[in-house]
Amino acid sequence: MTKRLTLRIRATAAGAIVELTGDLDHHTAPEVRAALPGLHLHESQQLTLDLGGLTFCDSSGITVLLAARNHALAADAGIALAAVPDRVSRIFRLVGLEHVFPTHPTAQAAEAAWRPTAS
Repeated sequence: MTKRLTLRIRATAAGAIVELTGDLDHHTAPEVRAALPGLHLHESQQLTLDLGGLTFCDSSGITVLLAARNHALAADAGIALAAVPDRVSRIFRLVGLEHVFPTHPTAQAAEAAWRPTAS
């Protein structure tokens, strides 16, 4: 049985932080994908995906994380992952995503590390 996914979005000076809690799978990934167009990112901002509460991530979840990356890049913004649980981090290493997403121990660390590019 799939655990419900909770999606919480908050705005910071660096950009949007999306906190995901629960299972990110084929049942819940469409909810995250549907939220992406509502994330108004500006050039020199960063989209941070806080995965600290993620309990499971399947291939549909990975696909929606890549869609979030594409959304950020289309806005000339950056993207980072924060608080990636060990079990999810292992999956990311297996498929090579550690080379695609910068990761940080916390959302606050991701925000502090963000250095916008000059326009």
